Amino acid sequence: MDLCWQSNVSEGFILLGFSNRPKLEQILFMFVLIFYLVTLVGNAVIILVSRLDPSLHTPMYFFLTNLSFLDLCFTTSSIPQLLFNLGSPDKTVSYVGCALQLFMFLGLGGTECVLLAVMAYDRFTAVCKPLHYSVLMHPQLCWKLVSVAWGVGLLNSLVMSPVTMKLPRCGRCRVKHFLCEMPALIKIACVDTVAVESTVFILSVIIVLVPLSLILISYSYIALAVLRMKSAAGRRKAFNTCGSHLTVVSLFYGNIIYMYMQPGNNSSQDQGKFLTLFYNLVTPMLNPVIYTLRNKDVKGALRRLVGFVHYSTKPKTMKNLE
Repeated sequence: MDLCWQSNVSEGFILLGFSNRPKLEQILFMFVLIFYLVTLVGNAVIILVSRLDPSLHTPMYFFLTNLSFLDLCFTTSSIPQLLFNLGSPDKTVSYVGCALQLFMFLGLGGTECVLLAVMAYDRFTAVCKPLHYSVLMHPQLCWKLVSVAWGVGLLNSLVMSPVTMKLPRCGRCRVKHFLCEMPALIKIACVDTVAVESTVFILSVIIVLVPLSLILISYSYIALAVLRMKSAAGRRKAFNTCGSHLTVVSLFYGNIIYMYMQPGNNSSQDQGKFLTLFYNLVTPMLNPVIYTLRNKDVKGALRRLVGFVHYSTKPKTMKNLE
């Protein structure tokens, strides 16, 4: 039997992507390129502003900086390869490149699940225990929580990547996707994958549903605290504080649950591609926009940064020097 796993170390995989729609590839290339550039700029600005402005040196923006850095890595793990495939007739990716892409995709995705739960706990502490917030959310705890998030993502990759890449595959390794995603790689295996799919489902429950449950519990307490507030201004402030995070959670988890929490992964191939493209490109691009538009602190920091840059680059006349 011709098993492609015996030779794919040298030949790699063929990412079919959207090759059955050549005209769509041309449109997607410009669409993906623009969105990718906006994602890079938007998240880089959030990181820059959060680090340079002293007023944003708080736990909330520390976690937001990690989320922006995570989104930069998450998008860059697959979008450059997608742009290459869309703009070139060559759709191949090396075995090492595919394994690395899968490892990063699983690790960064798992990290984001946990990090969003950490951010929900931060918002719970800020709204429900405002007088003790600075004591509870001390820097050491913030670093520990972020380390746990990255550690869970790394563990997820270390468990699932080798299992997925070692599956025997018959014939040429033609992946009906634009990246080396776990469900797509499992589908081209020529052995019974029920055990692997069951393992994926169980890990998805742990990595996806456990953090989501913690998020829902946190926001249940937040909702009760907001309802008990007598001040309309206080309720509005609490809503603005949590609204951005809730929007990001809805976008991210909605797609992840639909993609990974279905036994057997019954979603259509084209639908799966576009959903993956959405949470791998559109969601990371929207995160900085959501936090900027709904957050007065970030908008104020941006204005101060722009004003400082403008003043620094303004030519100095003799009057300025005096």
